[in-house]
Amino acid sequence: MLSDVRWAMNRVCTSPTRLAVLAHGGIGGAWDLADFLRRIVPMAARALAGIRSLAEAIPDERLRAQALSSIDGKAYHVAGGCILATFLSPAAARHYVEIVAPLETIYDYLDNLCDRHPDVAIAAYPLLHRAIGDALDPRATAGGYYDLGPSGDDGDYLVALVHRVQRSLRRLADHEILSTLFAEAASLYADMQTFVHLPPHERDEACKMWYARRGEQYGALTWYEFAAAAGSQFQVYAPLFMLFDDGREAIAAAYGAYFPAMSALHVILDSFIDQKEDREHGDLNFVALYDSSERLLERVEYLAQCAAHLFSQLPNARYHRFALRVMALFYLTHPKVYAQRLDKPARTMLRLIDGALEEKR
Repeated sequence: MLSDVRWAMNRVCTSPTRLAVLAHGGIGGAWDLADFLRRIVPMAARALAGIRSLAEAIPDERLRAQALSSIDGKAYHVAGGCILATFLSPAAARHYVEIVAPLETIYDYLDNLCDRHPDVAIAAYPLLHRAIGDALDPRATAGGYYDLGPSGDDGDYLVALVHRVQRSLRRLADHEILSTLFAEAASLYADMQTFVHLPPHERDEACKMWYARRGEQYGALTWYEFAAAAGSQFQVYAPLFMLFDDGREAIAAAYGAYFPAMSALHVILDSFIDQKEDREHGDLNFVALYDSSERLLERVEYLAQCAAHLFSQLPNARYHRFALRVMALFYLTHPKVYAQRLDKPARTMLRLIDGALEEKR
């Protein structure tokens, strides 16, 4: 994780476009970024190292391989998920990271199982993803996630992660306030993962039918933008942060500010850097569904504008602008951008996102 972050920061410092985006965050934004890098990223790395020791003990070779791959290949997801902890006191930040690190690991592990494990039946997807809803509900009884596959003994790895999240949530005063929003986010995420992992000849139609049932209120989005939004974790992490930050009255507003605009943008940027990998494996890639690169850029700008507008209505709006700015910088300065020769469109996206944020300062 730390090496990935250092690599990205070195690239940011040698790119005029990226330096300009960083500079537009102002002196305060620079201090916030330094605090994130100095304090939160190492905290997240330590939490993930402890989780990795659990993964190394998984008895089944194939499950162990996917668990370790999800940790080693997606450590930056955990760092990104913890970004709002930058604005919490040291004790609160540690508590926040204790929730987010195992929860993000559950998301990434299940994603790896569905994408890369050779023995996961379609019927298993909803049951596997029940682990997310259980983790977000301290009253839930954990277990039974592999009843429909895949086979093999994970040494209670997934249950242990669920229990870690539940224990940390129980220590958070008034966590019950979050239950309805958490249940909605977990349900949408499980649906999305189920439908996008269907065989290619079935998944688009299934996603469209799902959108007609669950996403019609978001008429400004296409079906694949709605699916992208459902695939993010920010609609969980932002309300969680508001509770930590004593912003109880703005918890619902935070959910609405992040979902669907910020959440869709998050997963679209993730898809942008995963284009080559998704082509090689035949996975659904949301970026590939746009009619043209011009249309993609139009929608990235639109989503950034929507998110920036909604952030301006939240307490401490600069926290959320910071999260969007840094998320965009790190995704669009990822090594995969350069490996796929995507630097030019990446820089264009950064300018568009930066412009949306500048309009709402």
